[in-house]
Amino acid sequence: MNADLPAEYAPSRGSAEPTTQLARPAMSLGMLVRHPLRLLPSLLLGLLFLAGWQMVVMTDSVADFLLPSPATVARAFWRGLESGLFWRYSRTTLQESLIGFTLGALVALPLGYGLARSRWIATAIQPYLAASQALPAVALAPILTLWLGYGLRPIVVLCALIVFFPMVINTAVGIANVDREVIAAARVDGAGFWPMARYIEMPLALPVLLAGMRTSLTLSVTGAIVGEFVLGDRGLGGLLEIARGNFDTPLVFATIVMLMLLAMALYYCAWGLERILIRKLGL
Repeated sequence: MNADLPAEYAPSRGSAEPTTQLARPAMSLGMLVRHPLRLLPSLLLGLLFLAGWQMVVMTDSVADFLLPSPATVARAFWRGLESGLFWRYSRTTLQESLIGFTLGALVALPLGYGLARSRWIATAIQPYLAASQALPAVALAPILTLWLGYGLRPIVVLCALIVFFPMVINTAVGIANVDREVIAAARVDGAGFWPMARYIEMPLALPVLLAGMRTSLTLSVTGAIVGEFVLGDRGLGGLLEIARGNFDTPLVFATIVMLMLLAMALYYCAWGLERILIRKLGL
């Protein structure tokens, strides 16, 4: 029985295509190799941003210790790479993000399926699911630290909580949008719960599920950083706190750049794996 999902998540009758799906990147790595000019708009936008930044610095309207020049940040970034500082702290953040993402997925995927297929589960869970989004991660981090102590565990749990909601919603949307006629035909052929879920619903909902997982994987970095802010000495978030405490603004900006690159790398790696899987399954 279908859950009472919001109207924008309602399935389209007679169509196996989902009505709601997160946007995919406009370009793949292969497309960029074959057509490098496709990257030109992004490069121009980035150069325009850097030029504006440099102009603000040159006007001396902002003190250097508050806003260093792009060249100064670039030197700090290169020193961080050359010394191995960024690699060392990035490994910790990446480990926390991936473990938290995995933990969140193990809970979110079956719960999202239940929301889409059971009116009782949807009625019982949805109010609490919506209310959970009012809890800021910054407020949860110190509580988790008190409960679980310092170290990997509270950060992993915080990452899982942050990726949980979008993954649940995407799973529910994907399952709810599976063609009713396909499900009815499978039931006529005698398909039970597990065959239906494994061979019909999950494969047809896979594009939406993978899109949600891709976005959640990127969000897991946010969870790791918030947790590291509280702990103060782990990962890139801890490095940000150390640089801020030492008034090393160039290192602060360089660490932010490293964080952006890490999130981008996770996003596009997930997107590449998603395209390979969908192509192999013929979806």
